[in-house]
Amino acid sequence: MLFEYTLVHWATFFTAALLLNISPGPDMAFILGQTARGGARTGFSAMFGIWSGAFMHVLCAALGLSAIIAASATAFAAVKWAGAAYLVWLGIQSLRSRGGSCAAEAEEGPICLKSVYRQGVFVSLLNPKVAVFFLAFLPQFVEPAAGPAGPQLFLHGLLIIAVAGLVEPPLILLGGRLTEKLKSSPTVSRWMDRSLGALFIGLGIKLALSDRT
Repeated sequence: MLFEYTLVHWATFFTAALLLNISPGPDMAFILGQTARGGARTGFSAMFGIWSGAFMHVLCAALGLSAIIAASATAFAAVKWAGAAYLVWLGIQSLRSRGGSCAAEAEEGPICLKSVYRQGVFVSLLNPKVAVFFLAFLPQFVEPAAGPAGPQLFLHGLLIIAVAGLVEPPLILLGGRLTEKLKSSPTVSRWMDRSLGALFIGLGIKLALSDRT
């Protein structure tokens, strides 16, 4: 029967999904970094961008497209270097910022929030390690008696994102409250931008040095 699983299956899957979402990584670092820089609204924009990119990875895994990246050294390297370059570029932009610019723009209009959303999409999409991870993680929960593999991969991928919806919003709200107390200081705001820039550059370098394993 389609999508028929045991309680043990779901208990194992949701435990793994929760541990996955609370583990620190580039996506969480991007979300919390943007929250620290511009407040909760900016953090939620980053979160939805990351989720959109993750959704594309899930779709690619379900359709078998992620296997191309995992199997091809050339495809993996192309996506990896594009992602590393993008992260470093974001880092340089933050380092050059005068501080607090994103928070100010977010209060005036949706332009900055849209930009942060797009950044989140690309940060997730241009990380080939995410594609390889979904390709390695999701098939472990495919049950032969539960229907075709593609729909099962898609379902479990969506549920991973759903679990993120339980973990990330409280962290963003907490970070947003702290930011509200600090962003009135131009010096603190400037150092937030500097820290975010250093974080992005570090993530870019880490991605550039990664391999398919």
